Amino acid sequence: MTATDTQLQPRKKGLTRRQKRSLSRGVQYVVFVAVVVAFALSADWGRLKNQFAQADIADQMFPDVITLALKNTVLYTLSGFVVGLVLGMVIALMRLSSVGPYRWFAGVYIEIFRGLPALLIFIFIGVAVPLAFPGTEIIGGTYGKVALALGLVAAAYMAETIRAGIQAVPKGQMEAARSLGFSPARAMVSIVIPQAFRIILPPLTNELVLLFKDSSLVLFLGVTLEERELSKYGRDLASTTANSTPILVAGLCYLLVTIPLGFVVRRMEAKAQEAVK
Repeated sequence: MTATDTQLQPRKKGLTRRQKRSLSRGVQYVVFVAVVVAFALSADWGRLKNQFAQADIADQMFPDVITLALKNTVLYTLSGFVVGLVLGMVIALMRLSSVGPYRWFAGVYIEIFRGLPALLIFIFIGVAVPLAFPGTEIIGGTYGKVALALGLVAAAYMAETIRAGIQAVPKGQMEAARSLGFSPARAMVSIVIPQAFRIILPPLTNELVLLFKDSSLVLFLGVTLEERELSKYGRDLASTTANSTPILVAGLCYLLVTIPLGFVVRRMEAKAQEAVK
């Protein structure tokens, strides 16, 4: 067989790389749909509806689930976020300080409060503080205790986020401010920190979402009927009605807040990436 005959023979046809990728995606879609359909067909939707979707029980929750439980959850979250942000800023600046004891204290604080479960912090605020300081009342009652507990936990994470944001600001910004006669403190407050917050705004918003869910731990502080948040409110009604519909409604109320906040975080991250490009 000559070289010419070899060239005239038809080449074996195979799938191209793009066709292989398309085939792989198609198989994955089919498997995913098959799993979802199998799960949907195997579930006992009637029993689920009876236990989690009783319309008459859900109707009994309104408007208190919004005007009381959701309102308290939002208040707890915002107060904890404010305390955490202020304390986190202080810890971050201490972490960046040239004074050794400040850096050591900030480092120990961050490691401890990032390592401990939030539940233990709530128990510490509700039990250990009154025992250690008899007769001492935290300002704001339950709201003050929740704000302090959530703030202590959030500050450890926010401090590292703020520190990273400050260090992400070009050093030339501080040098330019100093050349204009700004003191180091004024340059930090007026020039560096505002730019740092524009950088760290998405992760701070994400921290707000996490605090919103952690507010459910308020039940370990012992709250009155008027101080209940969504989880406590749903659990109490579920026990009273012997049905889990209140828990489902409470979960949907959480999603009413966390889903829009999650969307805001993604939008801010996308804009931040566009600004970098």
